[in-house]
Amino acid sequence: MATLGLINVFKIVNNMLSFLKQPPYLPAETGPEADAKYKRLRWQVFIGAFIGYAGFYLVRKNLSMAIPAMEPLGFDKTELGFVLGLNAAAYALSKFLMGSVSDRSNARIFLPLGLVLTAISMCFMIVPIQFLGADHKALAILVMGILNAAVGWFNGMGWPPCGRVMTHWFSPNERGTMMSIWNCAHNVGGALVGPMATYGAVWFGSWFYGNHTELYFLIGTFAFPAAVALFIALLAYILLRDTPQSCGLPSVEAWRNDYPKNYSAKHEETLSTKEIFFQHVLNNKFLWYIALANAFVYMVRYGCLDWAPTILTERGIDLKSAGWAYFAYEFAAIPGTLLCGWLSDKLFHGKRAMPTMLFMALVLVFILLYWANIDNLTVVIISLIGIGFFIYGPVMLIGVQALDLAPKNAAGTAAGLTGFFGYFLGTFILANTVIGWVAQQFGWGWTFMLLVAACILAILFMGLTLKEERRA
Repeated sequence: MATLGLINVFKIVNNMLSFLKQPPYLPAETGPEADAKYKRLRWQVFIGAFIGYAGFYLVRKNLSMAIPAMEPLGFDKTELGFVLGLNAAAYALSKFLMGSVSDRSNARIFLPLGLVLTAISMCFMIVPIQFLGADHKALAILVMGILNAAVGWFNGMGWPPCGRVMTHWFSPNERGTMMSIWNCAHNVGGALVGPMATYGAVWFGSWFYGNHTELYFLIGTFAFPAAVALFIALLAYILLRDTPQSCGLPSVEAWRNDYPKNYSAKHEETLSTKEIFFQHVLNNKFLWYIALANAFVYMVRYGCLDWAPTILTERGIDLKSAGWAYFAYEFAAIPGTLLCGWLSDKLFHGKRAMPTMLFMALVLVFILLYWANIDNLTVVIISLIGIGFFIYGPVMLIGVQALDLAPKNAAGTAAGLTGFFGYFLGTFILANTVIGWVAQQFGWGWTFMLLVAACILAILFMGLTLKEERRA
């Protein structure tokens, strides 16, 4: 009964979103001109997906940068950690549910729409902080939570359409490398949040708040990134295309003569909700293993990232320096992700579990270094760079492994399942709510113990997929 109810909900949502319907397939062109068109559009779509997904990260976790400036206004870490976690919870549900919608939607419309709605919601985060404030704390936290949940929900419309276009425009034998390059988009977007918060406040704060310097951060953290994200949404719409077939081209497998062993012509068809969930996703135990591993990977990712500005400012580091530490964490992920993707394709021959386990073991080393030298700013920055370098490879590879384990017309839903575990269990419950509460009650030492345990559990659950990868 519950399952039928869930399917009915999906059908209602799909009817409401009929304007997102996939464009029809056109007769396939052939010849040199079609080949040139294919090459051009592949890179155009890739750039659109890269820029578009980077835009989502400009308006994703901005509250974590605002927390140090909000505490003097009367808000504490526990309640702000809960608001922060609502973003992750909503994102997790959206990535799973909207992932199913994206598998039957036009990516060219779906992604920009999500980015526009995210930017609007992020800009309105200013309202409860400025106009309600700590004098009406209960209402301010409620409104802040609703808005940050909306940010998370609309952000969930970013990854699934990107996964869709990447699986339709790039074949499996090149996907690890191309996905590793594309995955750097969120590091580019995430790395810019810190500098944008700092310089946005400097450039525009006095225009809006005059001498009230304690409110300048609202412009830099929320309004400035939102305005940039709206512009990026327009660029993404101009560049993106849904599938090669909708552009009058053959499938990428036919174009490159690169068919995976489990390829079927049915993979080019649009599946029903029931087929996607019950034939290709929910009955796959290996997807569940990597989903659990993803929860602990995300606990480490956001347990380090979201609380780094707070840890640093509590030790006397100014917010500008904390913002650059945030930048370093994200920027270090770019070469690390590229290395991990290259290793998975070239050294491990398409296997994703072993490089994921290797990188998580190295993350564990840097967490221990961070913990042992928490009062040494230089070592802390080095540790954050090391964690950022190695953590995003596993984040990327788990997503690629989800795509590998499901047909491409169910890619959004398969990735949505792993994303749900990553953001709901790993981020909302563990990284934001639990770590925020533990830090408030017992101090940061206990939070590092939790991060060490998370690394170990991620390695163990990924180990359960090794045998299946060897067999496949």
